Amino acid sequence: MSHLLDRLNFLRSDTVEKFSDGHGQMTRENRDWEDTYRNRWRHDKVVRSTHGVNCTGSCSWKIYVKSGIVTWETQHTDYPRTRPDLPNHEPRGCARGASYSWYLYSANRVKNPLIRGKLMKVWRKMRETKSPIEAWTAIQADPILRQGYVETRGKGGFVRATWEEATEIVAAANSYTAKTYGPDRIFGFSPIPAMSMISYAAGSRYLSLMGGVCMSFYDWYCDLPPASPMTWGEQTDVPESADWYNSGYLLLWGSNVPQTRTPDAHFYTEARYKGTKSAVVCPDYSEAAKFGDVWLPAKQGTDAALAMAFGHVILREFHLDRQAEYFEDYCRKYSDFPMLVKLEEKDGRYVPGRFLRADDLDGKLGEDNNPEWKTVALDETSGDLVAPNGSVGYRWGEEGEWNLEERAKGADTQLKMSLILEEDHDDVVGVDFPYFGGQAHEHFATGADHPDILTRNIPARKVTTAEGETLVTTVFDLFCANYGLDRGLGGDWVTSDYADEMPGTPAWASRITGVPADKIIHVAREFAQNAEDTQGKSMVILGAGINHWYHMDMNYRGIINMLVMCGCVGQSGGGWAHYVGQEKLRPQTGWLPVAFALDWHRPPRHMNSTSAWYAHTDQWRYETLEAKEILSPTAPEGDWDINLIDYNIRAERMGWLPSAPQLKTNPLEVAKAAKASGKAIPEYVTEQLKSGELQMACEDPDDPANWPRNLFVWRSNLLGSSGKGHEYFLKHLLGTKHGVMGKDLGEEGGQLPKEARWHEEAPRGKLDLLVTIDFRMSTTCVYSDIVLPTASWYEKDDMNTSDMHPFIHPLQAAVDPAYESKSDWEIFKAIAKKVQEVAPEILGEETDIVALPILHDTPAEIAQDQVKDWKKGECDLIPGKTAPNFIAVERDYTKIYDRFTALGPLMDKLGNGGKGISWNTQSEVDNLGDLNGRQLDGSAEGRPKMESALDACEAVLMLAPETNGEVAVKAWHALEKATGREHAHLAEGEHHNKIRFRDIAAQPRKIISSPTWSGIESEKVSYNAGYTNVHELIPWRTLTGRQQLYQDHLWMRAFGEGLMSYRPPVDLKTINKDVLDEGDSLFLNFITPHQKWGIHSTYTDNLLMLTLNRGGPVVWMSEVDAQKVGIVDNDWIELYNVNGALTARAVVSQRIKEGSTFMYHAQEKIVNTPGSEKTGNRGGIHNSVTRATLKPTHMIGGYAHQAYGFNYYGTVGSNRDEYVVVRKMKNVDWLDNEATPTEAAE
Repeated sequence: MSHLLDRLNFLRSDTVEKFSDGHGQMTRENRDWEDTYRNRWRHDKVVRSTHGVNCTGSCSWKIYVKSGIVTWETQHTDYPRTRPDLPNHEPRGCARGASYSWYLYSANRVKNPLIRGKLMKVWRKMRETKSPIEAWTAIQADPILRQGYVETRGKGGFVRATWEEATEIVAAANSYTAKTYGPDRIFGFSPIPAMSMISYAAGSRYLSLMGGVCMSFYDWYCDLPPASPMTWGEQTDVPESADWYNSGYLLLWGSNVPQTRTPDAHFYTEARYKGTKSAVVCPDYSEAAKFGDVWLPAKQGTDAALAMAFGHVILREFHLDRQAEYFEDYCRKYSDFPMLVKLEEKDGRYVPGRFLRADDLDGKLGEDNNPEWKTVALDETSGDLVAPNGSVGYRWGEEGEWNLEERAKGADTQLKMSLILEEDHDDVVGVDFPYFGGQAHEHFATGADHPDILTRNIPARKVTTAEGETLVTTVFDLFCANYGLDRGLGGDWVTSDYADEMPGTPAWASRITGVPADKIIHVAREFAQNAEDTQGKSMVILGAGINHWYHMDMNYRGIINMLVMCGCVGQSGGGWAHYVGQEKLRPQTGWLPVAFALDWHRPPRHMNSTSAWYAHTDQWRYETLEAKEILSPTAPEGDWDINLIDYNIRAERMGWLPSAPQLKTNPLEVAKAAKASGKAIPEYVTEQLKSGELQMACEDPDDPANWPRNLFVWRSNLLGSSGKGHEYFLKHLLGTKHGVMGKDLGEEGGQLPKEARWHEEAPRGKLDLLVTIDFRMSTTCVYSDIVLPTASWYEKDDMNTSDMHPFIHPLQAAVDPAYESKSDWEIFKAIAKKVQEVAPEILGEETDIVALPILHDTPAEIAQDQVKDWKKGECDLIPGKTAPNFIAVERDYTKIYDRFTALGPLMDKLGNGGKGISWNTQSEVDNLGDLNGRQLDGSAEGRPKMESALDACEAVLMLAPETNGEVAVKAWHALEKATGREHAHLAEGEHHNKIRFRDIAAQPRKIISSPTWSGIESEKVSYNAGYTNVHELIPWRTLTGRQQLYQDHLWMRAFGEGLMSYRPPVDLKTINKDVLDEGDSLFLNFITPHQKWGIHSTYTDNLLMLTLNRGGPVVWMSEVDAQKVGIVDNDWIELYNVNGALTARAVVSQRIKEGSTFMYHAQEKIVNTPGSEKTGNRGGIHNSVTRATLKPTHMIGGYAHQAYGFNYYGTVGSNRDEYVVVRKMKNVDWLDNEATPTEAAE
């Protein structure tokens, strides 16, 4: 009825309809109020998408759209099935994901292009009379104009701009930089491509076409464990989460699965319901600890000691007192245990040396190809020395014997693991092992009295080499001695008693870790017994928590040793489940050409971020850790007493690590000079470097000629999340207000570098331009010069894959990008178009020179079997052998846009590949042209189109073996040539399976098995890393071809890391008398785990997440520590050291161990953060009290598996050895004073 009639009560009948036998009656009220509720849940369409947040969930979400607006999201449940004997992937999703749509229309959304006001003002003035290039040149040529906007970074003052203005400034700056300094002064940082791979590729493709530098992320995030490349020659390949269910014993180590792996935690729960036992190692009473059967609360930073004690028990009970048949067989075939190691004599004592190689022996065991890279073992069958199949020497230069068949020179073998039997050794000798446990600083000291060298007896055999007689032993024999096991050979520092506090035992570990010895023995015994009973189904789930320490390798190698001893790696339900960020970009080989413009130019410029930021933020100038503090007491003679920056420079010079910038002189100018001289570029650069006329940029990072000039940050919050040494970034890279309180080496009178040139005055404000592309106003945006609004994950087409499951998932544009935002692909396409317009004023067809480091998975990886520095005269400078390779790359800056939007001809000419194999891609290029269409005109006429992000998705899917069955078969056939074995059966039946974007939009699709990865997709087995190595006999990509537990590189031995050992956290000396205020007495270890109250890491400014926690930054501490200084829950506290300061509320909790404090990563200073009493600046972030510190062993290159690869191996940004002063704040100042007249005018 009408509202009018509703109101005319006198016309109504008094009789109302009744029901339920008169207990209820109908009513006549107007129910229009329900429309509000009903409209809230009405929608026009539902679109599948996900969140690109690096949380590893890759969950499928239904995005509900009404009238062009996203209204809410709920979980999809149509994931591909696992197998009948496994739980399915759902339920997935979490409350954090369900809150994401808040961002789309929040006040935090960046709605328009923003430019720093002072820059905009001067730019517009210059553009009145000048071209874009001339305008930018004039600004940079005037120090006052440049400083005018640089020093205001982080102080607000943005003004709204047009896309035309913003892209014009960026294009002019990039073109000017390439012409004036070199294209390698244009940097770009974006992390974790797997979470939105086309968005990443947009920026990296643009940078690669320009000749710019793509910065790594996995190592900088400290998610990259160098122990993985050291052991397997692989980054981090891991089991899918469904494989947890197949395990018989789960050891969670530093991984808080219920909190940080929410969508996959149900597999953990279901495995426990099945009867799988779970032990948890973590210092705090975490979410995971609550669900474990056993909790081992090891003191933070002492994980290696616990792992060593586990290994001690496993070796004693399953390898020595009793030889478990499965373990023995596995270790003989798949580990380096049987390989022979030379014992080197030093001052009348022996130390472990290099692997014995075929090249060491007379006749080289008949090996003519790469004998110096073929390791040697003793064959039990024949009694002879043999060079077994599979070592890296077989990988390059020959075909058919790079496999793990138990053969050598065509004959069957059975390798001997130990020389312990009387008939197998000629002598028993004392061998020195370094012991670092006694070097612990006051916070980790135990009071135990052990020498820094432990001499232990080892069985040795005499071998005649080309240089005379030498003693050798097996890796297994060294292993047992290193763990302190008494094998009846006499001598000191070995034991058969677990209660002995000799290094390596459970009693020794208990004293260091605080974990009772009986618990250590119990867990080690159960873990190994289950592995024996199930043939390897014991698994360790670990997270980056134990990787954030300076000596991270020791933690990881201790765990890996356990897994290899127990035959777990490569077995379904077992192995090393390392989960950090969303690292597994499954269609990797299809993505690489798109992302790095390999279809137009090869090679691209890559840089390991840790080394770059360490140098360019001048953190090296404040280095307090000296090499002598970490050098082994058994180190050979050498020039080891140099600064950490010096090691990095030597590594770059020898071609071990990349450089950015590369040469002090603009590479475009060097190329012109080479052509003018009539010499080839490698020859010319070699001569100029040797004469000193040309210098590497790394040798003088503070020279203005060597500064990074332009920096793009997209899909990232570099300054608010990952930036270790945050305040140093502000001080030196950005040149703005900062909180650094420490003095540099010059001011302190410390040891100055030998290789790096020292400037008395450190530069401030190296960057000319910082451009951030984001959908929210993050900390990095606040400090930027230009902020460009990007589309959110519900507003663009993209793809997403994860480590946790094997399917490819889409991101889709449920709605158009809000306000003036554009997708990353459209943004970089617009910049490329603008460069093509403005660059011809100063740039055209140019020859660039790329300094390429010696790369893993290429024939060059076996370049340097000895460490020799050409600059010291120890060898000649040979590009690609003893130094970086210098490769000419032809660029055309008048065609940047044309090339950005089309697939280039190198895919036809050179094909595609990855990880050491390649194949022809002509048919895929043709098919892509048919699918996407071809460019009709311009310089890319006839090439397949990549105009849109969707086109780029199709290119990746077409080229990748994981999504194109025809390519998968090609890839397996290519690998067969190297191994001499058949593998294509792994892709059987997939020839015609070609996954398109429309397929994954309909439902996420499982990948196809490919040789890019070491696990397989099968209806019979879950994805598990190392599966193809064990079951297909494909070697690991290491020196020995096996899981390599002994590292024989000179630098590894010099720093005492040939074998794993316990190394306490280092003393970074961050609290000194100059910074410490009188009365401050509480010093705590500063830890930054992943959190529960944000969308993965940085998305904590979401109102819903803030409401669930305390509404701003918090720091957790123990009740005991809080009581010492009068802190109670919710107090405002301040944490500080020489690196900076931060403010937050205190969460006082019983679950935190005394001596440590947790600040969950990453909480920014943009919400509810008061000023610091110490610095006078607003708060600070978690990285305000940290500083990056490099480790020399992570710089090794040119040495098989220890060779550089982008996000594979390199220096790592550790940050957990730091200590902070914690105090209660006396005055909470929100710094909300009114602006001064000067500030207001600006």
